[in-house]
Amino acid sequence: MDLRARALASASLFALLALVMQFLLGMAVNLFVTIPTSHPGAKPPEYFGGVVASVTWAVLQGPLLLQLHAGFGLVLVVGSVYLLIQGILMRRGSLVTATVFGFIGTLGAGFNGGSFLNYNENFSSMLMAAGFAVAVVAYLFALYLSLQVSPARQVV
Repeated sequence: MDLRARALASASLFALLALVMQFLLGMAVNLFVTIPTSHPGAKPPEYFGGVVASVTWAVLQGPLLLQLHAGFGLVLVVGSVYLLIQGILMRRGSLVTATVFGFIGTLGAGFNGGSFLNYNENFSSMLMAAGFAVAVVAYLFALYLSLQVSPARQVV
């Protein structure tokens, strides 16, 4: 296995473990945190501005479990960009596809987390879980495919 494939496999495994940790944090928030209906970003007239205000509030001033969940979600988005870049650098369509879907799933989960903060609608929570599932399946494929990459043949 070449160095890039090993890096992608390691990053995919780390992303899977991080997604499970994020899922557990999200369950803790769901069970033990009541998000106030009135906070910066709640019921915004414009979605994206509301997400920025809501997530900023959640990370800086929200209850501790929510701070951890929102902050770690931002870290996951950065990690998914890293994985996407690694997938592209591998120059294999299947790996690019897997990391694109991982990025979309992670970003989709994040935006629906922001939407839940904005509007407190359970459907946003469901979409957040769906994004998580897409990311997990995508990174499982990325891990599997990166382990299948054979080393480049060297000319002697």
